[in-house]
Amino acid sequence: QVQLVESGGGSVQAGGSLRLSCAGSGYTNHNYCMAWFRQAPGKEREGVAAIYTGGGSAIYDDSVKGRFTISRDNAKNTLYLQMNSLTPEDTAMYYCAAAIGTCGSWRSHIGMDYWGKGTLVTISS
Repeated sequence: QVQLVESGGGSVQAGGSLRLSCAGSGYTNHNYCMAWFRQAPGKEREGVAAIYTGGGSAIYDDSVKGRFTISRDNAKNTLYLQMNSLTPEDTAMYYCAAAIGTCGSWRSHIGMDYWGKGTLVTISS
């Protein structure tokens, strides 16, 4: 069983930075699409960024492009999300997710096979 555990959330003032981590365990010998999603109160869960562990460019939602960076350390089975220039609109519960294979259709949360329980990010003005 793949298990994902997020960490690094917290409360930060607008303009600040946070780095989220997602530690994984139980992986088999496959490449995965690893992704970050977020869900704010009253809104649908949305894809933030995705990266394929087998290589290739990262994918970002337009709302975070240029501010967030997704990366991974395959040896440590850890996914990261570096978040800079944070605004109150970034306030949400952030989830990491994984699916076996490439990141086609990654924005559909239904397509993800494994989920963490989330870490809360709160940005104050």
